[in-house]
Amino acid sequence: MALGQDGRRGLIMPYADQRAYIDRLNEIFTPAGWTRKYTVTTSSNFERDDDKKLVAKVFVTCDLTIHGIGSHSATGEEWTDDDHAGTSAEAQAFKRACACFGLGRYLYYFTETWVDLNERQQLLEEPQLAGWATPEGWNQGIRPQAVSKDREAKPTRRRKSAPNRREHNVQGNALKLIQQIEAMAEPLGKKLYRGLLKTIGHVWKPSDIRDTALLEKVLAEMQIAEQEVIRLETVRHTVNAEDLTPILQSLNLKSLDQVDNLDVMRKLNLALEQRSNGLGAA
Repeated sequence: MALGQDGRRGLIMPYADQRAYIDRLNEIFTPAGWTRKYTVTTSSNFERDDDKKLVAKVFVTCDLTIHGIGSHSATGEEWTDDDHAGTSAEAQAFKRACACFGLGRYLYYFTETWVDLNERQQLLEEPQLAGWATPEGWNQGIRPQAVSKDREAKPTRRRKSAPNRREHNVQGNALKLIQQIEAMAEPLGKKLYRGLLKTIGHVWKPSDIRDTALLEKVLAEMQIAEQEVIRLETVRHTVNAEDLTPILQSLNLKSLDQVDNLDVMRKLNLALEQRSNGLGAA
């Protein structure tokens, strides 16, 4: 919660614990009617705009499946110097995946609200929900667009300046991430670099990505891929051409230069290492 200059007012946003999402899924679909799977990756250290500290980020991707309906995935992120980084990123990813199904989607319509605080910086009274956020109001046809327009008509100085500073920080961080991603083109090679951009970022150029979190995820995956490329360079010379050909064919590849995603690169490295160890034992 952001505080006003005198510490007697606070700027709040709505929050829902991930357990509320779990309870709702269980209520609608039963515990057996849905599943979730998490994938965790960590980026290399890079400079954080706020304090210029070199810190890594942890990324958690949640794949949420509702049986008989479909699947959606989303990613959450948090700085690794946070003691609860993994938990926070996991909850964020899960709730974002739920929002793809519409669960909790209405929370995105809320705007920031100033509330009065006591000397302990606690709420003097609970803020009232807007009419559209109640079942009765929604059934009456009230929609959040009207609420947003009313609130935007009375901006405060605090609310006007804070988003500008955040926007400046986000733009600066995005530019650094784009430059770091572009620098990965040479060590990864054109095929793998383009493949990761396409499958993760769904773009041809990193500058086309507008979401900072997605840029961070692309960079993290490319950094992991770079380690796999180094791993490949180490093992490829221990396997002769005759043994390499069937391995490539098993992965539907004609050459090593055709690898365009991290999953195939890992399978290739594993197969090469197994073959190399087998030859060494022989």
